[in-house]
Formats: sequence, C-alpha cells, structure tokens
Amino acid sequence: MYLFTNHNFIGDNMKDTIRRVNSLDKWIASLPSQGRYSFTKGEATELLGMKEVAFNRAASRLSAAKRVARIHGGFYVVVPLEHSAVGVLPADWFIVELMRHLGQPFYVGLLSAAEYHGAAHQRPQKYQVVTDKPLREVTCRGVGIRFFVKRKVAVTMTQSIKGVTGYIPVSTPEATAIDLLRYSRHVGGLGNVLTVLQELGEYIDGARLEEAAEVDGNLTHAQRLGWLLERTEYADKTGPLAAWVAKRKPLPARLEPSLPSRGATRDKRWNLLVNAQVEGDLS
Repeated sequence: MYLFTNHNFIGDNMKDTIRRVNSLDKWIASLPSQGRYSFTKGEATELLGMKEVAFNRAASRLSAAKRVARIHGGFYVVVPLEHSAVGVLPADWFIVELMRHLGQPFYVGLLSAAEYHGAAHQRPQKYQVVTDKPLREVTCRGVGIRFFVKRKVAVTMTQSIKGVTGYIPVSTPEATAIDLLRYSRHVGGLGNVLTVLQELGEYIDGARLEEAAEVDGNLTHAQRLGWLLERTEYADKTGPLAAWVAKRKPLPARLEPSLPSRGATRDKRWNLLVNAQVEGDLS
C-alpha cells in the first residue's frame, strides 16, 4: 500500500519526496518478513536517503494509520495487521532492541519477571525493567514500560527466556525475590511481595537464593525476604539464606522501614523487628 498514488501535475521536488516516502512505506512493510519489528529514525533516513523533515512527515502519516508507533525518541515499532486495532506491540516484542538502541544494560524484573516464572497473581500494569540509569517511562497507546534503577544490573543473576521475537534477559526467581524487597514500595508493599512469594516460592532454590543474596550484598533485604518466605509453604527453602545472614551478624532491621520500631517484636533468626502485620492474598 502506497501513501501516494497520483503523481500528475506535481513538481520534481514533490515527486522525489513522494518516491522516498513510498520507499519508507515499502521498507517498513518488509521488516516483519525479516523477523524485525523495530527501526530507528537514523537507520531509515540513512538507508533511504531521506531528510529528517520528510521522514517526520511520513512517520506521522504511518503513525496515524497505526502502521508504526514511536516508542522512545527516534525508536519506532512496526505494527503488523493483527495488532493494528491497538496500534502498538506488546513491550516484550521490542524491549531488547529498545535497550540496545539506548545503549543500556537491563533485565526484565520485579512483577514482570515473577509473571514469567509463573507468579502471575500480581500482574503489573506496566512492563517492569531494571537498568542502571534513570529513563522516563514509556507510554504508548496503552502499552507502558516502567524503568527501575539499580547499580548492580550487570552482575544480577538472570536467565534467557524465549519471547515472540527472541530471547529476553529476565531475573532468576531468586534475584526477582530480592528485588521485590528492594522496591517493595513500588510494587504495592510487603503484602503484595508476600503474595508473589506465595507463588514464586515454588520456583526458588535455596542454594541459589543464598548466591543471589551474596551478589546483591544487602543484608536488610535478605533479612526481610527470609522472614517473608518463612510465611509461605516454602519455608524449608530459607536454610542457606538464614545461614548466610547469621554469618554476617546483621544489626536489627525493621520489617517495614517506613514504620517505627516501637512495640515491635524481635525475630531472633533474622534479627528482624516485626513492626507490621503482613498478609498475602493467597492461602
């Protein structure tokens, strides 16, 4: 399908513009057959010899027709016919290419990672991605990506999970559990974290949980995680983590950091001041 079909009575400059716009249209239409669903403005203008003004006009028309969607800056996704009603692709179709375009390390984490691992009760409204520098949220036609900043992205334990367009780095169940404590306020609080652990615990390995805690290096997160995991049916998986915590002789930590410790009871195993009642949604 061409954007322009009638070339009569127009000047040479306009004909050249039309030719290049039609070339963009055809090139974009060819990408899905190559297994590609994204492209950048720089790539398109260089390949097709288009000026930025001409590209912007053409991309605007294609966007209005819901054939492409601009996700972030000069990064676009191609919208195949089966997604044209929405006008955008699910985030997992393009997240790898987007982060490559931005030049930032990343992994899919938190509630989105938990969902990949089978804990879907607390499904997030926005796709949750962990990277090492602040990025503004992506919101496009109902698809959202929320970015979380973490210093140790590169060493966090991940695994490759096959998506529609390729493999996606996703935090392991053990690293996901620790991250849920790190960002507990952003995932709905400790009650939501416990609900996720009630499902995610099935896929957690005790030895790997200790290894993930060692990589993370934050004792307080480990103390809270151990206490919460003991409130699920997977309490038997906390042994290696408890031993790791005990060796480091942590200071007493509050279960809920936003609340005072006055009146709290002390859990000796985790050296945790239990200053809040935490309940999960699952029995």
